[in-house]
Amino acid sequence: MTRITVRNNIFQHIQVLKTNRTKRNRYGEFVVEGVRNINEAVKNGWQIKSFLYGEGKLSDWAKELLTSVKTKENYQFSWELMKELSGKEDTSELMAIVAMKEITPTQMKLSSNPFLVLFDRPSNKGNLGTMIRSCDALGVDALILTGHGVDLYDPEVVAASMGSFFSLPVVRIAEQETLYELITRMKEAYGSFRMFGTTAHQQKAIYELDLTSPLLLFIGNETKGLSYAYKELCEELCTIPMAASSTATSFNVSCAASIMMYEVVRQRKGKI
Repeated sequence: MTRITVRNNIFQHIQVLKTNRTKRNRYGEFVVEGVRNINEAVKNGWQIKSFLYGEGKLSDWAKELLTSVKTKENYQFSWELMKELSGKEDTSELMAIVAMKEITPTQMKLSSNPFLVLFDRPSNKGNLGTMIRSCDALGVDALILTGHGVDLYDPEVVAASMGSFFSLPVVRIAEQETLYELITRMKEAYGSFRMFGTTAHQQKAIYELDLTSPLLLFIGNETKGLSYAYKELCEELCTIPMAASSTATSFNVSCAASIMMYEVVRQRKGKI
């Protein structure tokens, strides 16, 4: 354990991990805060490189992690410095530095009837975290991220996922060719593999589609929707019908995705 009472290079490094996307990815590690997120990181076998904690009495939960989880080095900060590092109104007693995991399309572990979701160019950290949480809750095999969007490892994304970040496989695909290769493999492995896109415009209602086969559901950017290239890949575009009396013109993207994912689950359970 190393005790830190000044804003030295270790303190500055942790601040950088929380605020600088480029350096966070360069170092290959990120900061995790919150009991549920830390517990899920440990439970799902993510590498905990360091624990960070403040002076004073620790809870039994924190003590147990400090003694049972193997790390490279732990750091005890003065309470003032811990308060600066914590992103919570009530300063966290324990935080963790966790090594990133990069999952490739070929590493995805798929069920016998795969259900994949693709989120194109997510621009809001909270939406991405909520999307991860919904995918986890509704049994999605993996979430695919494409295009330039918010950083998957941003602390706000991790926090919004409420622990699901560490159990749901998330695959980042930078090149469209890689996505096309994945689709080709899926079609070869599952002859009935289908692809549907979502839209806020009036199209076929989500419940009118057969969603019981192996499936890739495309979710578009919050403001721009799906790119033209992805629309062309889709068999059909679907929407969530809204009340005729509604003054709302669309759903929040995470809310809409959750409703559509639930419809997939509903149809598949009805087929059993």
